[in-house]
Amino acid sequence: MRVRYMVVSEPFFEPKYSHEGDGAADIFCAEAVEFAPFERKLIKTGIAIEIPDGFAGFILPRSGLALKRGLTVVNAPGLVDSGYRGELKIALVNLSPNGYDKIEVGDRVAQLLIMPIPAVTFEKSAELSPSKRANAGFGSTGVNGPARLQY
Repeated sequence: MRVRYMVVSEPFFEPKYSHEGDGAADIFCAEAVEFAPFERKLIKTGIAIEIPDGFAGFILPRSGLALKRGLTVVNAPGLVDSGYRGELKIALVNLSPNGYDKIEVGDRVAQLLIMPIPAVTFEKSAELSPSKRANAGFGSTGVNGPARLQY
């Protein structure tokens, strides 16, 4: 699949896969930005992309950046719809309580995963089919209590 991109400002960096077979392409920042602890900022990339109909882009954090420095994507995963043609921007947050951090022009700040999205039609119904989970909500899989799913 080919995904076209357009330069909307300089500098810019083409999305790039670091290794053959990688699932997501690296996305680079087009500006230097400093973050205070817990501060959120919208980062420019200098590019707009054309995601084909039937697909969507998902903006994912870079694991090393998140683990080593506490910089991550605020709304992970961020969603880029196929009809969006504006500049690709990344919402980052500094989760480190220990101090300021800075990204430089050309730093890899996120990853872009493009996936097929099925066409969905929502249909109103008076009832839903039964399932093992039913209406058990938050914590029902044992995260917040003693209940455990049986496999």
